[in-house]
Amino acid sequence: MPRLARAEEATLLRSLVRDAYAHYMERLDREPAPMTDDYAARIAAGQAWIEEQDGVAAGVLVLEDTAEGLMLDNIAIAPAFRGKGIGRRLLDFVEAEARRRGHARIHLYTNEKMVENVAIYTRLGYAETHRAEQAGHSRVFMEKRLA
Repeated sequence: MPRLARAEEATLLRSLVRDAYAHYMERLDREPAPMTDDYAARIAAGQAWIEEQDGVAAGVLVLEDTAEGLMLDNIAIAPAFRGKGIGRRLLDFVEAEARRRGHARIHLYTNEKMVENVAIYTRLGYAETHRAEQAGHSRVFMEKRLA
């Protein structure tokens, strides 16, 4: 289960996210937005979570409470841990955390060129709500209503 990240882990989170998103750079022809986030600020706001496996950072979550529900701003899995079910466990945690916080909805966005992400989220019950250009990124906005 993930835990809140600590202030001294900002560099670790940034490095993990950069590694996790590096393979998208050529496709997007720029850095994906999570690569440029301020993880020290996210940690200070209580929004950054870290998943460890045997003492090694395996994944990162950034969660924001919004008026529309819990926003999954970022989920990143370290390349060495892909395909081991960590992403699915983190998404299960996001649902439990949304319920714990009293939200009936999770919302997120991903770059439209990250088609595999759209497919994964769709398979897990998220529905596309709209597409829009935002901060120079073409984004697909999705939501999942919680029962």
